[in-house]
Amino acid sequence: MTKEFTTSNWQTDVLESTKPVLVDVWAPWCGPCRMQGPIVEKISEEVGAEAIVGKLNSDDYPEIAAQYGIRGIPTLMIFNKGKLQKTFVGVTGPDVLKSALLKK
Repeated sequence: MTKEFTTSNWQTDVLESTKPVLVDVWAPWCGPCRMQGPIVEKISEEVGAEAIVGKLNSDDYPEIAAQYGIRGIPTLMIFNKGKLQKTFVGVTGPDVLKSALLKK
């Protein structure tokens, strides 16, 4: 199950996580985001307890999107030990995302 990231849990659930984190930055009006959604859900089910997978609505939390310089959505960010490791812009396939997320 994907998590909903907000300004109130960003610090603890993303930046302080001991597990790798995949953040899907999206908005309800974004067509490609609706295509990316099921891919992110599938990854969430597949990685289970190995990683945290969640979504950040850029309309609701524009300050976080701005902090990371996000200009286009969907943007997918992978964090490890609080640091941004990789960013993908546009619809990205599950194998690419899962591989980057679980990279040891």
